[in-house]
Amino acid sequence: MNEHFDVAVIGGGIHGAGVAQAAACDGYSVVVLEKTAVAAGTSSRSSKLIHGGLRYLEGLDLSLVRESLQERALLLKIAPDLVHLQPFFIPVYENTARRPLTIRAGLTLYAMLSGLRRSGRYRKLGRAEWDALDGLDTTRLQVVYRYFDAQTNDVELTQAVMQSAMDLGAALYCPTEFRGAEISPDGCSIEYTRDGQAKTCSASTLVNAGGPWVNYIADNIRPAPEKTRIDLVQGTHLVLDGRLDKGCYYMEVPVDRRAIFLLPWGDRTLLGSTEHVYTGDPANVAPLDAEEVYLLNAMRHYFPGRPQKVIERFAGLRVLPQSAHASFRRSRETVLPTDNPQRPRLVSIYGGKLTGYRATARKVMRLLHHTLPERKAVARTSRLRLKPV
Repeated sequence: MNEHFDVAVIGGGIHGAGVAQAAACDGYSVVVLEKTAVAAGTSSRSSKLIHGGLRYLEGLDLSLVRESLQERALLLKIAPDLVHLQPFFIPVYENTARRPLTIRAGLTLYAMLSGLRRSGRYRKLGRAEWDALDGLDTTRLQVVYRYFDAQTNDVELTQAVMQSAMDLGAALYCPTEFRGAEISPDGCSIEYTRDGQAKTCSASTLVNAGGPWVNYIADNIRPAPEKTRIDLVQGTHLVLDGRLDKGCYYMEVPVDRRAIFLLPWGDRTLLGSTEHVYTGDPANVAPLDAEEVYLLNAMRHYFPGRPQKVIERFAGLRVLPQSAHASFRRSRETVLPTDNPQRPRLVSIYGGKLTGYRATARKVMRLLHHTLPERKAVARTSRLRLKPV
């Protein structure tokens, strides 16, 4: 007999897991179709940060920063074994483009948007504290600010959210390859391959949470949905030998004034990331030699004595709206187009951040509530404790 679900989700990354959890909390039956493994794509190749997006204040994305800070505070509460507050240091030199007054104003606004929580506080370090900052070059250093954001293991967080959804009754079909879907006023007919066999199921609604594959999935949906024009922007990270003891570093790359991070990662150090438009198959994204040189040169500028032995390299893809602006200056707002605003059968997720996965999932469910029957909620995502799997 053909299985039927209230919600079918394509993609087992953080947003697919988040939607599955939110749907299950609202009392709906839900299935996730994932091709390879949970968090196998971009959700395993991020900067591992749960943050408000301090640099987004330059683009005046105040609502995004406020939402992200609220989500950060919530995740620190419901996932204390997975999300950890960390000190971040911003060094300002004589030739740093963003001057101390600008950075202080940004940190003040950041603290206000956080609701003036303790985690939003910042301070200027005294000169006596500079020499303890993991080998940071103090030549022509003018000011060092310390503020707080959070780190996570993105794979473990995604797995925890998916497990939470499954504990509430969500089904995970993995590995399963989505083959196509037919959308009608009555619902969605979905074709997929599992265990080497062609299968079908039906669903009242369909969520395209394919990340970098979002438009590839859209190409296999009938009638063809209108696709958002996007760029896939590659971000490469390096895992380096040696550990950081004091915290995380927010650095301005001298050649182009972009922001990058140097982060503790267990007994190693994580350095990233880069930004350039990628036009190939998302499955084939890989770090470039030029990106490695770019990142190591920037690190050497700030930490000339630190080890530069690369232990591991990885690259992920951000989904950003197509624009003539540099990737660094584009909006990070998530776009959620539907096939029918009054009664959507299909919702697609374009963009999205690790930090805001739960808020994005709630927005998706608010759209789907126009179509789905009323059900009694069984839980709230804001109260469910997330634990390592």
